[in-house]
Amino acid sequence: MPANIVTQEDLEGFKKSLLEEIREMLLKHDRITLDRWIKSNSVMGKLGISPGTLQNFRINGTIPYTKLGGIIYYDEEEIHNILKNNKNFMLKNRS
Repeated sequence: MPANIVTQEDLEGFKKSLLEEIREMLLKHDRITLDRWIKSNSVMGKLGISPGTLQNFRINGTIPYTKLGGIIYYDEEEIHNILKNNKNFMLKNRS
């Protein structure tokens, strides 16, 4: 069985290629998903709620969230769906 010798140049080329592929994947992924994730301040502003109310929504499962490195993120699309699914219609009584 013949032996394959890997040189330092081969390893450097592999490293550059691998890093470039990872960079491209991250850039593509960031463009797709980061725009839809918002932080607590944005959610409170959009919904007109206090930090305590937002915390209660997290605790009781009303609003799903993701915590990464101490920062809480919310899926903006999910919040819109929750609002749509919980609409209440008031019919005025016409006498």
